[in-house]
Amino acid sequence: MAKKVKTIGVLTSGGDAPGMNAAIRAVVRTAIHEGLKVKGIMRGYAGLLQEEIVDMDSTSVSDIIHRGGTILYTARCMEFMTPEGQEMGAEICHKHGIDGIVVIGGDGSYRGAGKLSALGINTVGVPGTIDLDIACTEYTIGFDTAVNTAMEAIDKVRDTSTSHERCSIIEVMGRRAGYIALWCGFANGAEEILLPERYDGDEQAIINRIIDNRKRGKKHNIIINAEGIGHSASMARRIEAATGIETRATILGHMQRGGSPTCKDRVYASIMGSKAALLLAEGKSNRVVAYRAGQYVDLDIQEALNMKKDIPEDQYEICKMLVR
Repeated sequence: MAKKVKTIGVLTSGGDAPGMNAAIRAVVRTAIHEGLKVKGIMRGYAGLLQEEIVDMDSTSVSDIIHRGGTILYTARCMEFMTPEGQEMGAEICHKHGIDGIVVIGGDGSYRGAGKLSALGINTVGVPGTIDLDIACTEYTIGFDTAVNTAMEAIDKVRDTSTSHERCSIIEVMGRRAGYIALWCGFANGAEEILLPERYDGDEQAIINRIIDNRKRGKKHNIIINAEGIGHSASMARRIEAATGIETRATILGHMQRGGSPTCKDRVYASIMGSKAALLLAEGKSNRVVAYRAGQYVDLDIQEALNMKKDIPEDQYEICKMLVR
């Protein structure tokens, strides 16, 4: 039997991602439309345990859809990973009259949501991460903005790399996933793309291709290196020593998390946030909103966490054919 929900909370957890504010806005306004009260929980699960909880209304989320980051702030919370922390979180929800929570974040955030659900707090997860590494969904909030930011930065590095006839290793974010690197490999016409899911560590093969490229008249080389591989600076030193070609490393870093979200991130995040609020209004719990095969769907949290994700082999093979 569906549990009657009167007040919901919304929090952002883990790494920030452009579009999170659009999701927050959609959660708040959809919940209000459904006759629910809304409370914002600051700084993720850490803020929940510290009772950093504020009332929200439609005005609270005015003029935020175009802003990067998250107005609720975000943090990682080791204490909430413990049973004691989870029980305290549920007790605080009851104390503040919070019947359900929308959790915007990644897999770690979903695990926390699942624990709260088991303790009687209705929970729905929304995928917010630039890494695109959540297996249950083909889209995560922030990826489109992040990959466009990286693409534009790499174009600029290519200009100076070409001018100086050098090799450039450009490291993009993604934690242990190579989706940003893969997409930039396509979009920036890189000569090499190094993905954690596929890289075999054969640096000599890279060196040989750089030398061959120079022999056939290519004046520069762009190597996209995923964060999950890393060590870009030391790799640059070794390549320069082996080839005699000036080689520079550029780590794009957290600039990929910032900036005004793209249209796609604003629209998808809005729909996902609204779907999450509607699920709570229906009394649903322990669900994750996902985008699959062109549809917005919801899945059981544990089912979603059990799924595995890998770089699409056909995309990788096409990329290898094109990056020369």
